[in-house]
Amino acid sequence: MAQTGPFGDVSQWFSAHWENWRIANVVHLLWILLLAFLLTRLLTSLEARIVAHASAQGRASSLRQQQLKTLLSLLRSTGTVLIVAFAVLTALPELGISVAPLTVAAGLASIAVGFGAQNLVRDWIGGALIVLEDQFVVGETVQIGDTTGRVEELTLRQTVLRDAQGARVHIPNGEIRKLANLSRDFSQLFLDVQIPPGEAGERALSALDRVSAEFRSDAGWSPALVDGPRVLGIETLAPAGPTVRVQVRTVPLRQNEVARELRRRILARFAHEGVEFSSEQRVVLVNEAAQPAAAPEHQATGSAAAGTD
Repeated sequence: MAQTGPFGDVSQWFSAHWENWRIANVVHLLWILLLAFLLTRLLTSLEARIVAHASAQGRASSLRQQQLKTLLSLLRSTGTVLIVAFAVLTALPELGISVAPLTVAAGLASIAVGFGAQNLVRDWIGGALIVLEDQFVVGETVQIGDTTGRVEELTLRQTVLRDAQGARVHIPNGEIRKLANLSRDFSQLFLDVQIPPGEAGERALSALDRVSAEFRSDAGWSPALVDGPRVLGIETLAPAGPTVRVQVRTVPLRQNEVARELRRRILARFAHEGVEFSSEQRVVLVNEAAQPAAAPEHQATGSAAAGTD
């Protein structure tokens, strides 16, 4: 009794093509299946190795590992689909099915997708490189172009920052050309102190050395320090007076509060030891024609300001 329906069609197709099969066709099919299986296993093995390597790093957090696992899972799934598609297209000729129409259709579809989604593909590649190279993770502070902020979201397509004004800034990953991670290893600052020409430079240097030593030994501030403060010496010479430079390295993102505390201590130490800051006199000349003749005392004004860098 002849079978009908889908199973009957399949059996008729096998009956029509079975006599055209050879041992070589069967061997080719087995090789294709074996190669596809080995490639998929290789992708899985690479994913496990990369995740294990990232987990062994001291800086790798659970969030970083989760991002890496998500990315690798996506790449493995995409690679598996490509391997299966290649295996199917390679196996169909062995079954007597022409793949020329499928190849032409796939070529046209890839061209259309390439033109329509080239920016999206560029963003995905950029996001993948950010995660694989561990450039930054969610929670770190980075500077991308002219925007500085805390990373609130990182996907394959975009990076979302929260800037100093509280705005959420969306940056496509493909547009990131220059990036500075402000949350890694340490932060560094240079504090310049200008003293007047008549002031003894050695007194100012000694006072700054004492301030630096006291700051390093302060138990409340030493955890924020990586290196220094150290007095580098006289940085520049100018008519307004020499400038002394102090260098300090801090844990990430604490350089501003350390600088404010150093300035406060320097002011107190200079006042205690009688060391003066540099001062400048500014004279503003006003156009005489624009002023009433009865008020000559307003033609010139002066102001003095103490300046520190």
